[in-house]
Amino acid sequence: MKKHVLLAAMAFAMSAHVVTAQPEKSAAVATPPAPAKPADSAKSAAKPAGKSATPAIRGDMKPIAAQTQAALWASRVLGRYHYSPVPLDDAMSAKIFDKYFEGLDGEKLYFVQADLDGFGALRTKMDDAINNEDLSAPFSIYNLYQKRFGERMAYARGLLKGTFDFASEETMQLDREKASWAKSEDEIQDLWRKRVKNDWLRLKLAGKDDKSIRETLDKRYENYVNRIGKLNNEDVFQMFMNAYATAIEPHTNYLGPRSADNFDIAMRLSLEGIGCVLQSRDDYTVIREVVPGSPAEKSGKLKVGDRIVGVAQGNAPFTDVLGWRLDDVVALVRGEKGTTVRLDVIPGDGGVDAKHVSVSMVRNKISMEEQAAKKSIIKVKENGVERRIGVIALPTFYQDFEGRRKGEKDFRSATRDVERILVELKKDKVDNVLIDLRNNGGGSLTEAVELTGLFIDKGPVVMQRTAEGRVEVESDVKAGLAWDGPMGVLINRGSASASEIFAAAIQDYGRGLVIGEPSFGKGTVQTLIDLDRFAPGEKARYGELKMTIAQFFRINGGTTQLRGVTPDIKLPVMTDLDSFGESSYDNALPWVAIKPATYMPAGDLKELVAPLQQRHEARIAKDKDFQFLQEDIAEVLKLRKENVISLNETVRRKERDTQDARSKLREARLGGTSVTPDEPASGPGSKEKRAEAPDPTKAKKTVVAVRGAPRQDDGLQADERNLQSELAAEKAAKDAKDVMLQEAANILADEVEMLKTDARMASRVMPYMVVVTPAGGAASASVK
Repeated sequence: MKKHVLLAAMAFAMSAHVVTAQPEKSAAVATPPAPAKPADSAKSAAKPAGKSATPAIRGDMKPIAAQTQAALWASRVLGRYHYSPVPLDDAMSAKIFDKYFEGLDGEKLYFVQADLDGFGALRTKMDDAINNEDLSAPFSIYNLYQKRFGERMAYARGLLKGTFDFASEETMQLDREKASWAKSEDEIQDLWRKRVKNDWLRLKLAGKDDKSIRETLDKRYENYVNRIGKLNNEDVFQMFMNAYATAIEPHTNYLGPRSADNFDIAMRLSLEGIGCVLQSRDDYTVIREVVPGSPAEKSGKLKVGDRIVGVAQGNAPFTDVLGWRLDDVVALVRGEKGTTVRLDVIPGDGGVDAKHVSVSMVRNKISMEEQAAKKSIIKVKENGVERRIGVIALPTFYQDFEGRRKGEKDFRSATRDVERILVELKKDKVDNVLIDLRNNGGGSLTEAVELTGLFIDKGPVVMQRTAEGRVEVESDVKAGLAWDGPMGVLINRGSASASEIFAAAIQDYGRGLVIGEPSFGKGTVQTLIDLDRFAPGEKARYGELKMTIAQFFRINGGTTQLRGVTPDIKLPVMTDLDSFGESSYDNALPWVAIKPATYMPAGDLKELVAPLQQRHEARIAKDKDFQFLQEDIAEVLKLRKENVISLNETVRRKERDTQDARSKLREARLGGTSVTPDEPASGPGSKEKRAEAPDPTKAKKTVVAVRGAPRQDDGLQADERNLQSELAAEKAAKDAKDVMLQEAANILADEVEMLKTDARMASRVMPYMVVVTPAGGAASASVK
C-alpha cells in the first residue's frame, strides 16, 4: 500500500519517486539543526540579526544559484507529473504574478496601483524567470515590498505624535482581500491612519492613557519592521515558488529546506532536543513551555519566562542570539540525541541586567504529546441513568514513517495509540465512543485506512484515481474489530483530507454517526518530492515539492472534493463556509464521481438520524450554553458580512459594554474564560512564520466559537501581554466547557438509550453488534 499524507495545507506520499518527507513546523521545540548551506548561500543569505532592535530594511535581497536551479527542476516535475499539469507559459505567468502579489500584500496595504503598473512588463515574464534561471524579477518585486513596508510603518509611527478625533462618524474596512489597490499615496495613508486610529481606540477602551498607548504602539510597529527585517532569500524564494505552485492548484506547494526539515517532526511526533517551547518577545527568545520529563525539566534550572541570549555547542564559545529570528535560535538549540548544548539564560523573574545563568544539558528524544491522541470520558445523566461516552481526540493522523520503514517495534502511529486507548475505554466500560476530529487537517493516508480498520471487519476504505485514470483501492485487510460497539465521529470545517476519508468510510459503512458541520472538502492526494536529488553536490539543498498526484474517492463512488462530508447530525455552523474550505479556492478541482467499490455496509443508521436530530434540537433550544454559543457565532458572522468597524468611541464603548454584560452572565455558568482572536491589528501577527509576508489586517478564515466567556479586549497582541497571564488565560480557555463536545456526547448517549430500549431497532441498524451488556460496555466477538 502506498503511504500518503493528506493535509489541508500540506501533504505527503511515499512512492517510488519520493523519499521519506517532512511537514512545516508550527512550534519552536528544540531539534536537529538544518544541514549546512552551500558556500554561495552563506554569502548571500541574510544572517541572523545582531543586537539591533530594528534592523534596517535592506531592499536588496538576491537569489542564490541553488534557488534558480531548484525553481527550474520544480517546474519540470510539475509540468510532467502533476495530477492536472498546466504549461509554464505567459498565461501561467500572469497567474503567478497575481498570486505573488496576493501572497505579499493580500490586504492591499503596502503597494499602490502605480507599483503594480510599474511591474506590468513582468506580468508575462515569470515563466521566463524560472526557465532562464534568473529570479531577479520576483526578487525585485519583493525588494519594493520591503521598501513600501518600511514606509508604511514609518508613517504609522509618525501618526502617534498627534491625536485622533474619536467623535467623528468614521468606519474602517476589516478585510481588504477583495478591495482594489489604493490609487495614490494619499489613499493608502488614509487606510493606515484608520488602522492606527483603531489600534489606539482599542487600547483607549481598555483604560490605557495616551502616553502608554503611544509607547505600546510605537514598540509594536517597530517590532513589525524588526520581523520583516529578519526574512531572508530562502523566505522570498519560498513565497515566489508557492505563488507558482498554488497557481496550478491549491494544495501544491514548495517547501524550502528548513520548512521541509520540520515536516518529519510533525508526522512522527518526536524530536531530538532539550524540550522547550520557545517564543520571540521583543529581541529575546523566551521559554514558553518546559516539556515534562525533558532534559530542560530535569535540569531544574529552566523555567517559563526565562530568556535565552546565548547558545553553545559542547564546550565551544557562546553564540549571542539576542535579536535573532526564532527558527535560527531553534536550529542552534536542537541537535542529535546524546550531544551537549549550553544556554546563556537571563532568569525570567529578573530584569535585563540580572545575573546570567549557564545551563548545560544533554539532548534527548522528546515526544510531542500535545499532538497525540488523548482520551476522556463524559458522563451523561438523564432520568436517573448515567451513560459513559468515551472520547478520543485526534489532532492529526501521525505516523513515524522512517521508524515504520526500518521495522522499529514501537514506531509511533495514530492507529496504535487509538487502539491502545480503545482497550482502556473497554475497561472503563464506556457505552459509546466518539472520535473527535475537529480541526484535524489530515495526515497519513495509511493511518486513515488502518484507523478505519479498528471499527470495521475487512474491506475497502478509500479509492484513488491517478492522472492516467487508473483507480486503486486502499483496503483494511486485518480481520476483526478493536471496537464493535456504537460510535460517532465529530467533525467541523477544519476536518480535512485523512479526517474526511475516515469520517466518510465510517458513514458509508453505516458504522457510526457523523456529527458536526460540513468538513473542509479536500479530496486530493499529494506526494512530497525531494528536489535535492537533482542538486549537483551534497551541500546544495533545493527543498521539496508537495504536488497533487491523485484524487481520492469514497467507497460509494463520490468524493469529498469541494463538498466535504455532510454530517448525519448537524450542529450549528461556526464557520464562514464561503471563505474557509475547498470551495473558497478559485482553482480547486471539481467534484466528480466514479464507480463505487464493492463493499458490504456494517449497518444502516438512517432510522436513528431523524429522532436523534429532533432530540438534539429540542435540547439545545433550552440550553443556555448553546444559546450563548449561537449568539457568538451570529455576532462574528454579522461582523464579517458587514466587514466594517466603527471608529467612533461612543459607538465602540457601547458595543464593549454590551459584550462585557453578556460575558458576565456566562462566567459563572461556563466556569472559564476563552481566548478570542484579537481584532485585526495594523501589523504582522505575533508568531514568526517562515516564508510568510506580514499580513496585518487579514481576518481569520475560521470563526472560532468561544468555549467560555469571551475575554475582554485589552487592545494588546499576544506577545505584548504578560507571559504568565497569557498562559493562564489559555489554560482557562482549554479547561472551559466545550459546548459542542458535550452536545455530541449527549447525542451518543441518546443513541445508546434508543438501542438499549428497542432491541429490534438495534438489530436492524447495527446487526454486527453481538450484544450490549447491562454494565454498559460493548462486548466484542473478535478483537484485533
